[in-house]
Amino acid sequence: MPHVAHTPAPPLPRLLRQLLSRWRDPVVVQSVRSTGAAVVSYVIALRLSDEPAPLTAPLTALLVVQVTLYSTLTTGVRRVNSVVAGVLVAIGFSALVGLTWWSLGLVILASLVVGHLVRVDEFVPEVAISAMLVLGVTRVADTAWDRVLETLIGAVVGLAFNLLFAPPVWVEPASRAIDDLAARMATLMTAMADGLTGHATVAGAVTQLHEARRLDNDIAGVDAALRQAEDSLRMNPRVREGLMFRLVLRTGLDTLEICAVVLRVSARALTDLAKAREDEPLFSPAVTRALRDLFGHMALAVHSFSRLITAQVTTNAEEQEERLTRELGMARESRDLLASLLLEQLRTAPAQWQLHGALLADVDRVLDELDVDKRSHRLMEELDRHSRLRRGRGGRLPGVLRRRG
Repeated sequence: MPHVAHTPAPPLPRLLRQLLSRWRDPVVVQSVRSTGAAVVSYVIALRLSDEPAPLTAPLTALLVVQVTLYSTLTTGVRRVNSVVAGVLVAIGFSALVGLTWWSLGLVILASLVVGHLVRVDEFVPEVAISAMLVLGVTRVADTAWDRVLETLIGAVVGLAFNLLFAPPVWVEPASRAIDDLAARMATLMTAMADGLTGHATVAGAVTQLHEARRLDNDIAGVDAALRQAEDSLRMNPRVREGLMFRLVLRTGLDTLEICAVVLRVSARALTDLAKAREDEPLFSPAVTRALRDLFGHMALAVHSFSRLITAQVTTNAEEQEERLTRELGMARESRDLLASLLLEQLRTAPAQWQLHGALLADVDRVLDELDVDKRSHRLMEELDRHSRLRRGRGGRLPGVLRRRG
């Protein structure tokens, strides 16, 4: 009988660590908090409201318990105002007309206008929804005030949950999104370097140009994740250096965005060169080697830069800063060699001197943006700006930020 191999079960400590990491996942934490708030608000509404099924309370709690404490406090008040405004509009119309097609239209129009007047922002449609739900019942007055009560219960329970049970911090997902963006940029740089060997095809250069343009959509997604992380750090009792985290990640994303724009311009320059030299190599063998080395070091520098700005999660800032400094130094050496080789090539074939110069200028811009000293200087400027703003508001910048500066 053949021997059947059994996969050994994972050790208990490792299994417990995996379960604990899953439990601490922001998505899991938010799902549990939202469910708990909805159930508690429903139980309270059953005791205080006359409605047999007060579903408005759990619905409000579910919507009020946002992913961050900051967004909960800012949206909770507007949501309650929107419901109350809709109920008042319905009470006013019920005293004058019944429910017909034209009265429904007037209620919706009036609710939307009132929603803009009371400045509930994104909850303007909820004013009309509340008015329609209340106007469609028989006992308008009783049901209206029950709906207001249920809304208040849901809002209070939602706020209490965020005060008693701290919401998750979304820094790690934002850091992963920044790392993924940097990895895609590094991959594109490597592909651009590999495409320089032999006869570069126009189709290959155009493909790389399209990939560079797609980075704009990637940056928009990372920006959304970063905004969520910034909100989760505001007014969160679990975070003591939220301002530093926000500034490091935000300034880092701004740098990567500039590099992505420059990379798109470089891809365009290589595409134009490929169109101009379809029957011959883009560069001489020596220039090609120098350019490939340069793009390779730049790709590693971008990757190290992303790891550096997410160092509060990966806890290896010093190692990444040394690696970034080393890669930037090697990239500058390759850049100087490339500049001298291109100068020699342009003396014999000066037709593409503009494209060559633009390519070198793009390289200089990327290396300058990734520079460690420039990053520290920009971070200090942001800290000083926030310090002045807080002093102007009567606040005081925590000493830990000054020590970090």
